[in-house]
Amino acid sequence: MPRSTLSDRRVAPAVDRLGDDVVNFYLVEEPDGLVLVDAGVPAHLDQLRAHLAGSGRSLTDIRAVLLTHGHPDHTGLAHTLQQAGADVWVHESDAAILRDGPRSALRHAKPERSMLPYLLRRPAAIATPLRLARAGAFTAPATPGVRTFGDDQRLDEVPGAPRAVALPGHTPGSTGYLFPARGLLFTGDALVTHDGLTGHTGPTLVCRGFTHDSRTALTSLDLLDRLDHLTDATLLLPGHGEPVTGDPRTVTHRARQAGSR
Repeated sequence: MPRSTLSDRRVAPAVDRLGDDVVNFYLVEEPDGLVLVDAGVPAHLDQLRAHLAGSGRSLTDIRAVLLTHGHPDHTGLAHTLQQAGADVWVHESDAAILRDGPRSALRHAKPERSMLPYLLRRPAAIATPLRLARAGAFTAPATPGVRTFGDDQRLDEVPGAPRAVALPGHTPGSTGYLFPARGLLFTGDALVTHDGLTGHTGPTLVCRGFTHDSRTALTSLDLLDRLDHLTDATLLLPGHGEPVTGDPRTVTHRARQAGSR
């Protein structure tokens, strides 16, 4: 996938946004090692290698990969990074997708609606799944042997000791990662600022053509509002679209108003 001007840039101290104008993933530099939040698609491998090489590092310097969920556009480099020595982490409810390979997401986290009505209303939206297919998202190797966790758990073995916040709905195991000391919340696809299928821009839930259970996804926004440490976050970093600064509860309110199409 071609590099976009939206990607490969610093979005916070020691945090770089990688990917392209379809999907984001993030590199976090901690004193005790590098952490990748999500793993893009296979075509992002050269971009990641070049980015690391710019500071004299390589894939083997990545200690942990935190997957926000098991969809193929977020797990494409997981196998490669696991082979390079990183621990790959995912919520236990999405681990089966990693074990069985990217195409199994349609079985383990079947979308609530068909994509067809969205494509009929907005034919240009076909470009998103086609680009992902060309980038190898649906043919990446399976990644068995990942590290798993349950709901709302601090990952002390991961550099920075982030808190994994369960945000089910988009997939059964969708998870956000909160780095309180940095004021960062990585939301994955539990809250995005761009939906490639509908074309919507701004805080929102991913549409039902890509979401397993929209009612549960909406409830997860309520869970975010009640999260004790959410006020520690001043920057929300989504899996799709631009990062958002400000009061997280204002952002979740805007996403709730937008709803799930």
